Amino acid sequence: MRTVLPPNCEKCHRRALFPAHTADKVVLLDITISAAASAPNGMSYIQVDCDRQTRGSVYRLTVSRPQRLNALDSNVLNELACALAAIAADEDARVAVLAATDGKAWIAGADIDEMVKLDRHNAAAFMQRLHGVCKAVRELPVPVIARISGYCLGAGLELAASCDLRIASDDSRFGMPEVRLGLPSVIEAAVLPRLVGLGRARELVLTGRLIDAHEAHSWGLVEGVVPRAGLEARVLECVQQIVGAAPGAVRAQKELCRRWEELPLSAAITESIEAFVRAYESDEPHTYMERFLRRRKNR
Repeated sequence: MRTVLPPNCEKCHRRALFPAHTADKVVLLDITISAAASAPNGMSYIQVDCDRQTRGSVYRLTVSRPQRLNALDSNVLNELACALAAIAADEDARVAVLAATDGKAWIAGADIDEMVKLDRHNAAAFMQRLHGVCKAVRELPVPVIARISGYCLGAGLELAASCDLRIASDDSRFGMPEVRLGLPSVIEAAVLPRLVGLGRARELVLTGRLIDAHEAHSWGLVEGVVPRAGLEARVLECVQQIVGAAPGAVRAQKELCRRWEELPLSAAITESIEAFVRAYESDEPHTYMERFLRRRKNR
């Protein structure tokens, strides 16, 4: 068993234990949360599973707080931050799936029981904590797939928007209802115009109305919609497509996708060419292209 220290993780004991590499075996990632950051009664609301496959590690983070519709409070956010830091430190990581205990909601938003106690002195700290988790998802070196079933609202939709891909069950519902609670939608709500366009993003945040999975798909908010019974298979299909690609190229592509959101077009093109050149510093391009040529020759 080898130890990986999650970098810059102030809310945990900086300990994450990964088992020795074992192909095709699902194992639990043990992340120890400090007493100050842990949930009441020592409960943990995040389960992290690691499937050590021959071609790399596939992670699944499952939010398990069904009695609160998997709402995000500070305890859940602290655990998510620690888990994401540990995954980011694993050089064998290939892809992560962000899931939740199946029920009425994927993530129904931030926990109102905590938010109602906020004031102008501590509201910023809560939002920064939530933003930190969304930012960690966006900056994770490997793709993150949101496996959505049920309500995906407010902070839940912001977290989903931070993921690279979103696959939803056909009974899912999406919305940004903050204005109905006396608050504006903030932080990663700013990502929504890039996904669905400015007009539709304004409709979501100004009206608070909910849309169903098929409308979300037609808007480009999610990449796939399937019956709930087929959700796991569709997510695993996507996982295997990513794992089957060149790991260095996938990591470089995720970084480029993120940079494309930030850079002017000319700068984005220049940076893309530089990434293309850097790819040849490894043997991946030749290895994968020669494999492709052999397959084509043998057809």
